[in-house]
Amino acid sequence: MNTREKYAEMLESEEHERRMRVIAQNGNSGEHYEQDMLNGFNKPTEEVVTKAVTRKATPVFSGVLKYFPDAINELARCSMAGQKQHAPDEPLQWHREKSGDELDALARHLLEAGTIDDDSIRHSTKVLWRAAANLQKELELAGEAPLSKYNKI
Repeated sequence: MNTREKYAEMLESEEHERRMRVIAQNGNSGEHYEQDMLNGFNKPTEEVVTKAVTRKATPVFSGVLKYFPDAINELARCSMAGQKQHAPDEPLQWHREKSGDELDALARHLLEAGTIDDDSIRHSTKVLWRAAANLQKELELAGEAPLSKYNKI
């Protein structure tokens, strides 16, 4: 059955008439419904398929969180310690204007890796935080990541 025959059959069906009346009650022309009938309902667009493939190829839980659960917990503690240091009366957020020297700070903490800083946070944890901050900024500058709503600029 070609598209024209399929369309003619669809238009003649009682079910189609009933659906079009319901659609019309809502002030809609039904044009999209007829297109969906011809092309198949819920047929994913190429963009949706691409996003799904990319999302599934990014195993955040099984490829990162499961590998490094304790390191991620320490990273969260580090983030909270930084918040208490820089803006104790505000909700948790990355105050980017107070941390623009990620690579220099990373290097300073790297020199003391294996030891604990004055705020009881490991220097290695601060290396991880600064590396993540630097990567996030690189991705944003390259247009590969949007600015997170959780970051204060």
